[in-house]
Amino acid sequence: MEILLLGNESLKQKAAPVKDITAETAIFAEELIALMHKGRGIGLAAPQVGVMERIFVTHAAGDEPRVFINPSILSTSKQTSKREEGCLSIPGVWANVVRSEKITVQAWNEKARPFTVELDGVLARIVLHEYDHLDGVLFIDRLSEPARNKLVAKYERKR
Repeated sequence: MEILLLGNESLKQKAAPVKDITAETAIFAEELIALMHKGRGIGLAAPQVGVMERIFVTHAAGDEPRVFINPSILSTSKQTSKREEGCLSIPGVWANVVRSEKITVQAWNEKARPFTVELDGVLARIVLHEYDHLDGVLFIDRLSEPARNKLVAKYERKR
């Protein structure tokens, strides 16, 4: 399993819901977590490895690894913040992105147990970033066109 890079069409496609959460789903989630750690990331979505299903994992500093299957964002705060983001699919470049400071998300874990959680700060940002991947949206898509073009050019020079 490897992380797809900018330019791969799978990164722009919308993922389908996970139909059944099985032992294989749990193993896949573990593999995603391991690959995220290997890449020194704090989040990784299934579409980033070419699996077009609605599942992602997170692991922020001071938190435990989390698995989100078929997530739904139930609410987002009006309060936003602008912070730097990067992406394992666009290595070596970062940009400031505006996102909601607080969110409520509902999902299922790798044991097929539903949960609802309120998150803020970095955890909310990570979940929103990974959730975007499930809809075929990259963080650079949230930038102005000139900023996006500059970032893509910088990425291409680094390759």
